[in-house]
Amino acid sequence: MERMLATPADAEIILKLYQLRTEPVMRQARAWMTGEFWPNTPEEFFKVAQNPSDPHNAFFRQVVTYWEMAAAMVLHGAVSAELFVDCNAEGFFIFAKFAHMLGPIREKMPTFMNKTRSSSTGLRRLPRAYEAP
Repeated sequence: MERMLATPADAEIILKLYQLRTEPVMRQARAWMTGEFWPNTPEEFFKVAQNPSDPHNAFFRQVVTYWEMAAAMVLHGAVSAELFVDCNAEGFFIFAKFAHMLGPIREKMPTFMNKTRSSSTGLRRLPRAYEAP
């Protein structure tokens, strides 16, 4: 993706995405996904991700689909990729936390977080943004 300056419309989209994240159930889902759900194996991952009877399955689906929707906006040019990355680290964090088992996940869920990953492709500054100082 080539670098482009953000517009006021881009800023409005970023602010709307932020507002959506403040909805109470979404906050609970995000807190669970970022702070409590740390599967060590694909089996632990699938126990939640592919089990509708698991009480956290809805949280998992809500968070993943939110970030995939947001990333789709970047991929389709609706929002500046640079601004999106500057304002939204959480989706990339969630993708990264499952990276160690992405192969087995993609065997059963081939499109798992594809948009989130693709939205960062070509952004040369992204790897530097997540390196320790």
